Amino acid sequence: MEQHSEQHGSIIRYRSGRLSREEDTIVAEQPVTVKINGEEFITLVCTPEYIEDMVVGYLASEGIIRGIQDIQQLWTQEEEGFVHITTDRWNPLHRQLFAKRYVTSCCGSSRHGFVYVNDARTAKSKTGVHTLLTFDDCFRLMDEVLSGAELFHRTGGVHCAALCNTEGIVLSRSDIGRHNALDKIYGHCLKTGIDPSNQIIAFSGRISSEILLKAAKIGCEIILSKSAPTGLAVELAEQLGITAVGFIRQNSCNVYTHPERISDLGPLEMKL
Repeated sequence: MEQHSEQHGSIIRYRSGRLSREEDTIVAEQPVTVKINGEEFITLVCTPEYIEDMVVGYLASEGIIRGIQDIQQLWTQEEEGFVHITTDRWNPLHRQLFAKRYVTSCCGSSRHGFVYVNDARTAKSKTGVHTLLTFDDCFRLMDEVLSGAELFHRTGGVHCAALCNTEGIVLSRSDIGRHNALDKIYGHCLKTGIDPSNQIIAFSGRISSEILLKAAKIGCEIILSKSAPTGLAVELAEQLGITAVGFIRQNSCNVYTHPERISDLGPLEMKL
């Protein structure tokens, strides 16, 4: 189901008091319905590329499968917009757990973090320091993600995410859905055997609780963004042991949680 991720259309452009009719590039959008063992499970709206990766990543992040080994068959009906999965891991309880809230008390806080039951089952807490970044690494990786986001530059209509290590980008994906971009990364890792644990997620949009949990499910211990995190995302990052760095722009950034993975902070904190 790998269709074109963009389309073209005629627009009227207004610029500095003048009108012109031009052709513009617009990001494509498509609903994809996932069927598990012949039963409709969910419909995802996405940019129509890397669809199978997205479905695999989504099912793993929701705890429906543990990995690619749990899928017996995977095939698509492109014109109809279906992706079919057969697995012996399917449990009718998945439907009940899919939308049930789970309340957990955040570490060191009297406030509560709300996540789904599946999130509590599949999010991976990080302990220890396996990856160290400098501030220059944060700026460089964010620049690489944004400068290499070709679909975003052509359409302005997608979110960009990348799996990175300290050397650079390992894998990048774009989608109209923030979560879809991360599911495409996770699914590709599961299908190809790439180990994403203890690596870095760099993301173009804000760090919402949903995005933070996706990064935790993938197993990354650092998330970078050019935008801000939400309050709940910060609480969850603190609880799950993830380093969250936001507002990365123009040689400036904010470290919100677990600063022990930013190597520059030791000497600099002495000056505070």
